[in-house]
Amino acid sequence: MRVLVVEDEIELAGSIARVLRRAGFAVDVTHDGTDALDRAAVTGYDVVVLDRDIPGTHGDTVCRALIARAAPNRVIMLTASGTVADRVAGLNLGADDYLAKPFAYPELIARIRAVGRRTQPAVPPVLTNGDLTLDPATRTASRAGAGLRLTPKEFAVLECLLAGRGRVVSAEELLERVWDEAADPFTTTVKATVNRLRAKLGGPPLITTVPRGGYRIP
Repeated sequence: MRVLVVEDEIELAGSIARVLRRAGFAVDVTHDGTDALDRAAVTGYDVVVLDRDIPGTHGDTVCRALIARAAPNRVIMLTASGTVADRVAGLNLGADDYLAKPFAYPELIARIRAVGRRTQPAVPPVLTNGDLTLDPATRTASRAGAGLRLTPKEFAVLECLLAGRGRVVSAEELLERVWDEAADPFTTTVKATVNRLRAKLGGPPLITTVPRGGYRIP
C-alpha cells in the first residue's frame, strides 16, 4: 500500500514514516500542503495521512482538493485538537477518518489499513491460495503450515499478487504500490524481489511470469 504522510513537524513525520515502513507500507513524506497536492497529482496514493495545520496550502484545502479530484486515495486527517466539533469538521471536509494527536502508532496503522481497503476491490481479511496463507493484519504468511520469513517488500509483493486473484500485475504496478519515490524505475528491483520470493515459497511454483505483462498467482 502506498502512503503519503503530510506533516510539518519534521521529527514526527520521520517517526511516522519509519513505523509505517516497518509495517510494510511504501511511504513518501512532505512537510508542505502545496507539495502534497503536486505529489498526489502524479502518484496514485492509497492513503494520505494529512496534518490539518500545515504550511503552504492549509490541510483543509488540501483535503477538499483531493476529494474534488475523485482520485482513489483516501484521507486520514491528523490534528492537535480532539474535540467533537473538530472531528465533525474534518469529516465534513471529506476526510475518511480523523485522528487526534497524540495517537498510538498501532491505531494509525489499523486505520490506514481500514481506509486503504476502500480504494481496492473487496478482499478477504486473510488471503489464501491453495496451501498458501497470508494475513496482512498480523504480517504473517505460511505455506503448508510452515511459516515464511519474508522481508517487508517480499510480503507486500505477495500480498499484491494474492489480492489480484489471478489478475496479471505488472512490474510497474508493483513498483508503484510497494516501493516509495526513492526507488529507481530502471532497476531490476521488482524482478529480484519476485525471484527471492519464489525461492522462499518453494515448490510447486506459485508465481507465474507473463511475458511483457507481469506476474500473477493463478
